[in-house]
Amino acid sequence: MDKVALRNFAVNAKEKMENDIKRKLELMGITEKGIGEETVKEDDYLKINGQEFNEKEVKQREKIIEVLKTRKKNEDFKKYFNEFVEEIAYTWFNRIIVIRFMEVNDYIPDGIRILSSDRENDREPQIIREVFDTDLEFSNDEKNNVYKLKEENKIEELFKFLFIKKCNKLNEILPELFEEAEDYSELLLPISINDEEGILRKLVDEVPEESFDVEKEGQIEVIGWLYQYYNEKKKNEIVGMNKGNIAKEDIPIATQIFTTDWIVKYMVQNSLGKYWIERNPDSKLKDKLEYFVTPKNEEIAYIDEKISPEEIKFLEPCMGSGHILVHAFDILMEIYREAGYSDREAVKNIIEKNIYGLDIDKRAYQLTYFAVMIKGREYDRRFFTRGISPNLTYTEESYLLFDNESKKILENSKKINMEELRTNFYLDGATTDDKQNQVGEYLIRTFEDAREIGSLIKVENFDYDSFDRYLDECRDRYTGSLMGEIWKENVYSTMKQIVKTAKILKNKYHVVCTNPPYLNKYNPKLKKFVEGNYKDYKGDLFSVFMVRVFDFLVEDGYSGWMTPMVWMFIKTYEELRKYIILNKSIVTLIQMEYSAFEEAVVPICSFVLKNGKEKEKGLYFKLSDFKGGMEVQDQKVLEALENKNCGYFYEANEKNFEKIPGMPIGYWASDNLLEDFEKGIRTSELIEPRQGLATADNDRFLRQWYEVKEEKISYNTESINETENSKYKWYPCNKGGERRQWYGNYDYVVNWENNGNEIRNFKDSNGKLRSRPQNTNYYFKKAITWSKITSGGFSIRFREEGSIHETAGMSVFSSDNKRLKYILGIISTKLSNYIFNIFNPTINLNTGDFELFPVIENEQIKPKVISIVDDCIKISKYDWNTFEIAWDFKVSPLVNFERYIENYNIEDEENSENKKVSSTSIKTIKEAYSQYKEFTNNQFLKLKENEEELNRIFIDIYGLQDELTSDVSDKDITIAKIFDTDDEINDEIKGNNYVLTKADVVKQFISYAVGCMFGRYSLDEEGLVFAGGEFDKNKYSKFIPDEDNCIPITDSEYFSDDIITRFVEFIKTVYGEETLEENLKFISQALSNKNDTPKDIIREYFLKNFYEDHLKRYKKRPIYWLYDAGKKNGFKALIYMHRYSEQTTAKVRIGYLHELQKHYERRASFLKDEIESNNNRKKAEQELKKIKSQLDECKQFDEKMNHLSSEYISIDLDDGVKVNYEKVQTGRDGKKYEILGKVK
Repeated sequence: MDKVALRNFAVNAKEKMENDIKRKLELMGITEKGIGEETVKEDDYLKINGQEFNEKEVKQREKIIEVLKTRKKNEDFKKYFNEFVEEIAYTWFNRIIVIRFMEVNDYIPDGIRILSSDRENDREPQIIREVFDTDLEFSNDEKNNVYKLKEENKIEELFKFLFIKKCNKLNEILPELFEEAEDYSELLLPISINDEEGILRKLVDEVPEESFDVEKEGQIEVIGWLYQYYNEKKKNEIVGMNKGNIAKEDIPIATQIFTTDWIVKYMVQNSLGKYWIERNPDSKLKDKLEYFVTPKNEEIAYIDEKISPEEIKFLEPCMGSGHILVHAFDILMEIYREAGYSDREAVKNIIEKNIYGLDIDKRAYQLTYFAVMIKGREYDRRFFTRGISPNLTYTEESYLLFDNESKKILENSKKINMEELRTNFYLDGATTDDKQNQVGEYLIRTFEDAREIGSLIKVENFDYDSFDRYLDECRDRYTGSLMGEIWKENVYSTMKQIVKTAKILKNKYHVVCTNPPYLNKYNPKLKKFVEGNYKDYKGDLFSVFMVRVFDFLVEDGYSGWMTPMVWMFIKTYEELRKYIILNKSIVTLIQMEYSAFEEAVVPICSFVLKNGKEKEKGLYFKLSDFKGGMEVQDQKVLEALENKNCGYFYEANEKNFEKIPGMPIGYWASDNLLEDFEKGIRTSELIEPRQGLATADNDRFLRQWYEVKEEKISYNTESINETENSKYKWYPCNKGGERRQWYGNYDYVVNWENNGNEIRNFKDSNGKLRSRPQNTNYYFKKAITWSKITSGGFSIRFREEGSIHETAGMSVFSSDNKRLKYILGIISTKLSNYIFNIFNPTINLNTGDFELFPVIENEQIKPKVISIVDDCIKISKYDWNTFEIAWDFKVSPLVNFERYIENYNIEDEENSENKKVSSTSIKTIKEAYSQYKEFTNNQFLKLKENEEELNRIFIDIYGLQDELTSDVSDKDITIAKIFDTDDEINDEIKGNNYVLTKADVVKQFISYAVGCMFGRYSLDEEGLVFAGGEFDKNKYSKFIPDEDNCIPITDSEYFSDDIITRFVEFIKTVYGEETLEENLKFISQALSNKNDTPKDIIREYFLKNFYEDHLKRYKKRPIYWLYDAGKKNGFKALIYMHRYSEQTTAKVRIGYLHELQKHYERRASFLKDEIESNNNRKKAEQELKKIKSQLDECKQFDEKMNHLSSEYISIDLDDGVKVNYEKVQTGRDGKKYEILGKVK
């Protein structure tokens, strides 16, 4: 089945059909803005905007207007207009795809195709050619009209006439799907056989016929996929809402997910199939069920209980497009055949006695109805003639007892209280049985919100069959009064629908299978219902259904499921797990790989539950390590069924889950691990997990540390008391961050000025506190910490004193430093992922999960562990501080490797007062790089050895030698390792974000050099020298920073102080002039393999790539800003944000932009002379063309610069880069002038 073709067709079909319908309505003077006035109107004639309408069309238009006005509420015409368009579009879409399925499989009674031809290379539908060979009946007028349309070659008009007539004819065999079309909908039919972009041509020409052909690859499931793809865009819009609840009318689209075929088979075969097999020891059904799961010993526990096929009841309470019921149908057919029934008898019994289905969506109901009826036709060719109706329905709400027109009539009569009508079933002269009337009134109350609650409704044990007959009796004896007529047309039809649903809800079933709605954004009514009836299971609608379905089941009945995986592990669903583990049974379960089922967006699992306790062990498939989508998951399940010793098939006793805190479904936990849980001490009993600060607006209160003035940051605060009336505004903030083990992610600062006064008083418009400054007594304390979002894999770090922990920077605390580091040692090992995956295998690891980890303290080994941990922290810390984005960055290893090593060997570098730096004795960057690479890679190996040693220690202590190895992959080490080229990076380390190449190291060196050019760093003093405040020139003697805070970047040497000149001067200063060319060559070869000169290569890097690298390094919060004229590279110049002043833009304009324009003009004049003298004419012409384009770009840029430079825009570093970057480019008139490089 070509799902790409199906998706493309369905998504485009929805847009195309709705747009076509809107255009048709617009021609009638009806748009989302309202209903236009008729230009000319007679009794049988209407003209609007030059468009003429005949008598029939006039009446159809009037009906459309009536429908729209009836639906209109609260003057929101646009909403109801669009809903009306959607309804017309999906009605015709459903019919078109159903007809396509029927004609491809020869299910249309007369055998004549409607949408396509039966001949190759013929695009004219067969029905047009053989119109009078169909089973359609024509009046004489219709026959004459057909002849006329054919003679006049009005094939389009003829096709629409025949299509509508055929749809009405199909009502005879599929009445629930092909309802008598409203007359007006014919006028809006969005179908054409000539429109190449239309739905018909796209369906027939671009969707392979094989996708529909059941004798080839097609199945009835194609209808389900088309329906899901048709709604895909709207579903994404609804589900993508960050705030707000899902409206009632959007719940079906938001929650319907088509279930993959093999998952359906697994669910149904291990519920319905199992129920039959274990009660029929001689059954051969098992041999026909490819996904039927048995234990490793292949033994089936049989039950001494007889049941006939006709007794089995199977329910799908959220039936969607009917995929699950279709497979249940197939298995029931096998059961009936095994029991000796004919196919005809079996089909009748299955539809009338065995399968039942419910949904809140009428559209889904219609598709399920079609799927089941087609299944009947597949097994019984004359099925459509037998008048058999399935036990399927959709939930209708009782507030629809009276349509708006009827309500208006009744209200105008002034005899009827409409509020009474909502709850009173009574009709004078007809409803004469008080007992039955009470049933009616009960149903009205119960089904008031049925479209939201659906099959979660529980009905009382009334005799609904008797009430159903009573409705018919009332209809037959109504008085003929106005009220009687309205009662018959409204109450009767709605109540018939409701009572049909009530019968299904009342039943008990042997098997229930479903893929329930995944929804946790409840609207008020649904929220009230869930909290009132399923309070302990309210985390999501799917968990509510899991509990509800047990009430549908007979004792020892089975339910099959596909749901999000989270219920198996996280705390939200702990009560659900307890209920199932203590009272029910998990028969079998498949845990999918995290992103296997892309349609669901969330990680899923599929499983079968038993309504009772099972003596046998549960059978589990752990597919979490197998990437590649649902096809791979399917393959792995089949392989496991062939080989139960595959390594990912498990048998588990549910009693073992009780030994694990929170009762997660940890089916793979070994006996040794279960013992660890029993003898280990929870981390929460040893150290203190604490939630951190929630600012409610991180853009307002958080900054990267390098955005603000350094003098306003306090790095060494020990308690919140010190922040009272302090000179500091910004304090380090632990916000989690990327995967980093041992030490690091010191990047954010938070505004905690005056003990967080602004955050503590951050309220919404109603005065409600938005922020949550919790556990403040733990602020600034040392901790071990991890990132809440662990998509890159779990990692844990030591956090020194001085930081405020934020909600994403999960932290645990202890005054016992040794205990803290011992636990850090345990949780840094492979044990962490292995055990945390039992509590929560999602990407969010909360403190609640962390505190359940079982700590086994071994006093004898503790000193060794702490020593290794200290070494790991030191290695990781120095690696972190090697890079300039660290606030403890001291010196570039390529600039002064001796000082770099000296700093590492200082035991307490914080207490080292000597910040002065002597010159390096190393004379080439090549030598410095070689030594830095050797040191870095040795550190990498040392850290890896430490981690493997910790693994060995704790795997032994926890007794998990059979489950884990001590090996650590290079990919998992989170400090730098250096390779000369990308080609040298081996497979084991690919994917490690900390890998560096020679080019990366050289680019970092260049970045440091630029920092020295601006005075951020100095060759005379280590660390950060200037980041706002008073600029002290005395800190720079070896290399003097740029005086005017502007360094131009040009494609030729136009300025004596351009960036290449300054860079060459920097290299000379660091390494000496005698090795200058060698050093420039090394740098250029690291940057590019071109044959250009070293200076040209370096110039090109600054011109094209430096700023892009800077944005990456500083996480899109650049501290060097690029004035950029555009793509022609006419003008580029860097400034340092911390030295920006109100005059900066003006200085850049006058001192550099205008000067460069003069250079261009002089160069252009010279080139013109060259061209006239025919010296290098072609080369000169090419350069002149480039110079002219650059000059034009500069002139346009100058206009922007002129506007802004005259406004003397100031910035406040506390506002952060994002705000200030926009501010300097925005005039006082609010107009944006793009003068700086784009941040992307």
